[in-house]
Formats: sequence, structure tokens, C-alpha cells
Amino acid sequence: MKRATYLLSILGVLLFIGNTAKAQAPEYRPNYQFAAGLKFGGYENGVSAKYFMDEKTSLEAIAGLRSPHGLVITGLYELNVKAFNVEGFRFYYGFGAHLGAVGAGYYKRFNGDDQLYTGNKILLGADGVIGLEYVIPNSPIAVSLDLNPRLELATGPFFDIAPGLGVKYCFK
Repeated sequence: MKRATYLLSILGVLLFIGNTAKAQAPEYRPNYQFAAGLKFGGYENGVSAKYFMDEKTSLEAIAGLRSPHGLVITGLYELNVKAFNVEGFRFYYGFGAHLGAVGAGYYKRFNGDDQLYTGNKILLGADGVIGLEYVIPNSPIAVSLDLNPRLELATGPFFDIAPGLGVKYCFK
């Protein structure tokens, strides 16, 4: 029951922030069309790529290695708005899914209750994202900081929140 209440609270906050940002957002134009780089997270570290479909909508893919041995692919649909009325700063939020596999070992979880897998496991679940990105002026580098709440369904169900730090090279 605690987890369900916690999940509903997080989703409510994300929806409120998203609607508030959308209502107050000034016109936004992305500083780049495509970016690729590294993503460092609470559970996986790997490579990421972000593509703007139009001025406000982007797709992000992350291929993360999970210690001790696993791979998780995450796809996200993101909405982007200008943040703090500063050029190059953007607030983004969205949703997606992940698919992956892990081998035997201990894996960290948000609640501190590490999970022991005695054999290979498939990971499959729903993801959310909320974060800030800054494109450094006069450079092709973007830095992002985000939270990725996710619901693991295949080995769960359980809920986790993974922080993330990204550094990307931007292409026009």
C-alpha cells in the first residue's frame, strides 16, 4: 500500500509540474537537432542519443550497462520547454519503457533493499523522466540532470527512481 501511495504521489507531482510548465512556457527553440553522449545513472551507465522531432518534442534512447553484468535499453518520449527564461536551459519531461537482461548478482534498489538474482533475468517496465538540460553557450556540449522514475514489471512489480547525469555532444 505504501508503494502504491508513493507512486501515485510522484505521478501527481510530475503531472502538476508538466501542466504548470506547459502553461507558463515561453516559445522554445532547441539549440540542436541531434545529440549523443554519455549517461551516468544510479543503476546504469552508458551511452545516450537525443533527437528533436520538432521544436518541443524529442526522442531519447539510452543503452546502459548495469553492474555486475547486465544491459538495459530505455526509450523516452520527451516534451521540452524553456526553463528559467534563460537561453540554452530547458526543462523536459516524458515517458517511455525499458527492456534489458541481467545476470546473477546483487542489484541496487531505490528503497535500499538490494535484490539478489540467482540466475539470468529479463527486465521490462515503464519509465518516466523529468529533468533540466543546459547547452553551454558557444560550444556543442549539453549537460543534463534528471530523475527517471520507473516501474519494473518482469522481475517485480516494484518501483524505483534513478537519478541521471548526462553529457552530450550536439549536432545542428
